[in-house]
Order: sequence, then structure tokens, then C-alpha cells
Amino acid sequence: MSRLLTPNRVRSTPLVAGVALLCSGLHVENTEAATPEKPAKPSQRHSGTSSGTNKPGTHSATDHAAATHDTSAQPLNGPLSGGQHAGEPGEEHITVVGSRMNILHEDIGLSRMPTDVMHTPQTVNVVPRALMEQQNVKSLDEALRNVPGITASVGEGEGGMSGDQFLIRGFQAQNDIYENGLRDFGVYTRDSFYYDHVSVIKGPSSEVFGNGTTGGAINIVTKAPHAGNSYQGSFSGGSGSYYRGTLDINQQINDSIAVRLSAMGNENNVVGRNYVYSHRWGIAPSITFGMNKKISYTVDYFHQNDNRIPDYGVWVVQKPGTAIAKPITEYGVNRNNWYGTTFDQDDISTDMLTGRLTAKVAPWLTLYNDTKGGIYHRYYSASQPNCNATCVTKYFAGDPTASIVRNGGLGGPNPYSQSDWSIQNVFSGIARFNTGKIRHEVIGGFDIEHVEDHRQNFAYNKTRPGTNLVNPSMDVSGLQRVNCSENPNGLASIPNGVGRKCYKDGSATDIGFFLSDQIWLTKWFAIKGGFRLDQWYSSYSATGGVSTTPDTHFNQNETTVNPTVNLMYMPNDNLMVYFNWAESTTPTSLYVTNSNAPFTTSSGYAPERSRLYEVGAKYNAFKGRMGFTAALFRLEKNNSTITDPTTGDVSASSDSQRNQGLELSASGNITSDWSVIGTYAFYDSRVTGSQTAADVGKRIQFVPQNSATLWSSYNIASKTPFNLTVGGGITWRQGVWLDAANTARVPATVDFDAMISHNFGKHWRVAMNGYNLANRLNYSNLFQNRVTPAIGRSFLFNLSASY
Repeated sequence: MSRLLTPNRVRSTPLVAGVALLCSGLHVENTEAATPEKPAKPSQRHSGTSSGTNKPGTHSATDHAAATHDTSAQPLNGPLSGGQHAGEPGEEHITVVGSRMNILHEDIGLSRMPTDVMHTPQTVNVVPRALMEQQNVKSLDEALRNVPGITASVGEGEGGMSGDQFLIRGFQAQNDIYENGLRDFGVYTRDSFYYDHVSVIKGPSSEVFGNGTTGGAINIVTKAPHAGNSYQGSFSGGSGSYYRGTLDINQQINDSIAVRLSAMGNENNVVGRNYVYSHRWGIAPSITFGMNKKISYTVDYFHQNDNRIPDYGVWVVQKPGTAIAKPITEYGVNRNNWYGTTFDQDDISTDMLTGRLTAKVAPWLTLYNDTKGGIYHRYYSASQPNCNATCVTKYFAGDPTASIVRNGGLGGPNPYSQSDWSIQNVFSGIARFNTGKIRHEVIGGFDIEHVEDHRQNFAYNKTRPGTNLVNPSMDVSGLQRVNCSENPNGLASIPNGVGRKCYKDGSATDIGFFLSDQIWLTKWFAIKGGFRLDQWYSSYSATGGVSTTPDTHFNQNETTVNPTVNLMYMPNDNLMVYFNWAESTTPTSLYVTNSNAPFTTSSGYAPERSRLYEVGAKYNAFKGRMGFTAALFRLEKNNSTITDPTTGDVSASSDSQRNQGLELSASGNITSDWSVIGTYAFYDSRVTGSQTAADVGKRIQFVPQNSATLWSSYNIASKTPFNLTVGGGITWRQGVWLDAANTARVPATVDFDAMISHNFGKHWRVAMNGYNLANRLNYSNLFQNRVTPAIGRSFLFNLSASY
């Protein structure tokens, strides 16, 4: 039976939910907790919030982080006196008066990396909550636009993946998204309504996260219950029929229990793209038992439902007489044109349940146990447009009959339904002790995870016809979606012997053990060494469909060891100079839920190996108001995995690549009213070895040579009824190559944004944000043979209340 969609239609459920959330949030009385709050114990963490920064009734990351894992920064000031250990009650209490914009004060957000950004010997970019609030960030993708070196990818070819697909420093990170240190296996577009902040750990980090993390890892730190009561609600509306409501309520039940509820309803059309929309809603309740106790446990649940239209963008073509291919929208095709059909749909339901236990069993020993289960359901149907040689010739000859095709070279992508589930448990412990005059911080534990992926492919009753290039139509007469058994020859033919198959099933199990020891040899110098041992098991099968092609079954077992070594020079708490050497491993079968065929290769399933050399410095200036970082790095990758531009399959090759460069950042408050956060990255990326000799020496695809971000805001008359906050910024990414041969290129991205806001008293705020003010044709999602135009000029009004 066919599944017909009505594009560009505003649905009532998310809108009604959003309005209801706003109304309920704004009328909650500011009652006291059921039990009077006990005085909070002094914290060892470096506070990331200056006095007077928070609005009345709101709580910073400092408040609620203490309610769950004690992942706070520890003072790195050498051996302890008197034989005491770090972490003893009443021993050391450091408070740095800082800025909400100074990212050096932020926690990474997981127990296996227990220090703040300042004392982490690795490049870490943070998108703080204050920045997301000013920019009215609504998704993970929007948040990561503040991080240089991150590129969003359209997804696969005929495998049909979309959702959040990111590259870090040009290397795949689609399986390297984490929440509070636990892997998120889902393939969906993540809304940010329940985020506290987002950390991006640059470079190989397998010693902490396990297999993967070639370019780095993205860790989302979510909102958690905290002491005290707070009630927040907001409503946004603007260009593209944008309507959004959010709610964030925290209620302290007694001196040790608090609950929190975050919720969202959102619907919008994409400005600058015809018929592309998203209708979604989500809810994230959580409860913490044992606040300010030696044993605490936080349980949180997350659900998000999203119905959207997938956008495969526009293709890259080579104009006759030129040597470099560019997006066809650079040659006059309307950027608004969408080439899908009424059957295109991306309907996703995501559920995750997490439990996080912290037990301070001794003054020198803290244990953690984190467990997460996820269930993901998805129906996906998309068209892969292509302007073939005939189309290109006709268009540049001025022929108005130039038409595109909607099927990839293998006949896909096919509609499919996907049902996945995953479970992960990480047990870890942090021991802080002295051996004589030498101080130690030992982190160890084990990590067990399992993921299952089940897909059923569907076919169409006939080949999808194309449409006119200049004036496309989404209507296809007589087209129907049918079960694959009714038309198995209508399925995409996956290479390497897989063929046209109805059912594709994959699974993977990883068992990992990790151990590290940081040793302070002197008061100002420390060395850290660690490793992680993983045993990886995976399987994949493709069955049913065309009977003349045998069913396919793959299996892979891989044992990996990933070490890391850090040297840290710390003359005081405000300066650290470091050296970092680390390795990571990516099995070809890592992408169980993110790939059409997780591993099909002729190179013996050899894993990808990466190695990082990095030297850097971090400095806290002006009493913690400003933070500065600088790092030089060299990242080497061997047996690089490649993604086929036609099928989207991930496979191994014998290619080797190198990316080296410089990264800089500055963040914080220049004055009490003037905040700024800026980043810059220079990358010199090259292919150093390849079976295709002509590719050696070429730049790595998707890696810009230069990129930068800047956001600044200023408070005018902040303590008066005439207060006003103005802000703005720029995101710049130099043009990048889209293919290994460096024959296709996308132009530079230059995006100007701005905001203005006013506070009515202590509780109400009104704001207006403008995006892409120059209405420049930018490209937000990249792939080897196509790109997606970014949103056009748009404006978003926001009304919020906080009690």
C-alpha cells in the first residue's frame, strides 16, 4: 500500500503541545521545597558562574552537576600535604569567579574525564548553555555550528541514512555522539531542549570512549535535577511558520530528592527549501535520589517523536568547459527547489532510559555505574535526485526540458522501516591517593554495550520518474509503495555480492576494559598514561529479495588496544601547557545502525587506525573572566574507511591520511556587560598514501583549510528598566573539496546572525534572533556528490519566563 504525504502542512499536535507547555510553565507557583533545604556542602569544582549572572530562580550547571556525578574539576596543584587525599570533606574548596561564557570552567560531562576543560590535556570545544540561550539554539546541529572543524553530512547514498551525521576535522563521527558519556546509537535529528551544554573532544579518544573517535567525540551534557525550585517556559515563532514551545521545571521534594521535567513541541518549515518541514515533540523527565549524599542515583527518560521531510539537496555538476564541479545552484537553479516526491518521509520515534549511580565509598575512592537502554523506530523514504550528463548538457544549452532522475545508480534508495535497540553499562572508579610524596589519580573500569539493527526494505511498483530541473513537481502519478516480495527487482542492488535483499540485520557487542593513572611528579608537573582493551563482535546479514542472489552473512571479531600518554606542566591553577599522544581504532563494522551495509570490503576487514600528536596551552585570565586556548596537532590515519558515494557503504581501504594544524579559542567576559566567544582553526590536510596514485598529495575531502566562529553580546543599562542586550556573530568556513580527487568543490560558508533582547523585571524576557542576515547561499550539509542549501534569511521571536 502506498504511503502518501502532504508536504508543507502545519500539524496541530506539536503546536498545541508547545502552546500548552508554555502556558503551564508560566503559571506554576514558585513554592518552596517540601522539606527546608539544608546548607549545601562546599564544592571542590571550579565554579563557571560569576555572582549575579544567573536570573533569580534559575540554576547554573554548577548547581545540578553536583546532584548527579561528581565530575567536577580537581585542583591540579601537586602532592597533598599531611598525607590527605583529594576529595576529603573540608580539605580544599576552590572557587573561581568566572563567566558563563568561559568554556574553561565547563565540565566535560562524564566520570571518566573528571576535570574541567581547563585541566583536560586535549583540545575541547564547548557550546555553553548561555550561548545556546542567546542564539536560541534548537538542535544539536545548530549548537555545533559554533565549533570549528565540524561538518554536517547529508548522510548515505542509496542506504538512505540522514539524521545527525557529523565529521570532526574531516573524519566520520556519526557513531561518536554521546549523552553524559554513554553512546547514543540512534539515527535521528537531535533537538536541544534538554541540553545543558555540549562538549566536543577533538582527536582520537578511544581510551575513554572505546572504538571510533577518529576525529573526536561529541558529548551532550543534559539537564539534571538540582537543589531548589525553578520554573521556566518559552514560546518562539517566526519565519517559515516556525512555532515552538519549551518547558523546564525543577522541583525539590526534600533534602535529598529532586525531580526535573523538560519538554518541547516544535513545528517549522525550512526557509529557503520548498516542502521541507519538521514536526516534532519531546519530553525528558528525571529524578535524583541522594542529593548531597555519599550515594546518589539519577534516573532520566527521554522521548522524541519527529516527522520530517528528508532533503537530499542538490547535486554537484561540472559545467562544460570547466575543470571543477560545483553545486548546480551556483549556476542559476533556484535554491528553493526540492526534488522529492509525496512519498518522501522520515518518521522517527526515539526512547532512552538512563540510570547513573555515584557512590563515595571512601574519602579517596568514588565509584560510578551508568546504564543506558535505547529503542529506536524509524520509517524512511527519500528520493536521491541526480542531474545526469544529458540533464547537464540540456541545462547549459538553455533547453527548458532538462530533467533530473530520482533514482540512484543502483535503483535506490528504497523505503525502509528500521527497528533498533541498544544497551550499555559503564562501571568506573576514581581513586586518589599518595605513594610517599607522589600523588595519584587512577581511573579504571569496564564498558559493555550491545546494539541490534533490523530493517525491512520496501519497493515501488515502478521506477520513479524524474521531473523538470527548473520547475520540479513532487507528484508522481501511479506510483505505489509495495512489499519487497511483490517487486524484488525494484530493490536497490548493493554491490560486493549483497544484491537486492528485503531484510538487513546487524548486531554488535563490545566489551572494554580501561585503566589510567595520572601522577604528579612535582607540584607543577604531571604525567598520565592509560589504555583501553576492547573485544568487538559484529554480524550482518542480508536476506530475502531476489532469489538468484544468495543470502549474505558477514561476521567480524576484532581485538583492539588504544593507549594514550599526557604530559602536563601546571605552574598554577590558571595555566596548563600539555602534550597529548593518543591512538584510536575504528572497526569497519562499527556503523551498525548508521550504514546500509556495515562492512563490505576486500581488505580483510582491517580496522582504521589513527594517531594524534598534540601540544597546547590553556590560560584563565582576568580572575577567571576570560579563557584562552591554543593547540598544534598532527592527526594520522591509516587504512582509512571510505563511504561509497553511490551506495553509502562504509568499507576499508589501504589509504593513509594526515591532518595537521592550529586551533585557537577565546571565551568569557571582557567586561561585566560584554561577553565574547570565538574560535579559529587552520587545517593542512593531505592524502599521504592511496591505491589511486593521483590522489596522493590531494587535500582530504570535507576539510576546510580555514574556519572560524565569533559571537559577542553586550548588555546596555543592564540594571535598569531600559535594559537591552544586543549580540551578533559570524560563522565562516572556507570552501572544501567534496571528493578524494579534488575535482568537486563547494564554496565558502559565511553566515551572519544577530539578536536583541529585553528583560521585563526579574522574570520575563523578550528576544528577536536573525539568521543568515545577508541571505547568502550557503551549504549546511555536504556529501561527495551533492549538498544541501542552508536556510535563507529568517527571524525568530521568543518570549520566555523564569521563576
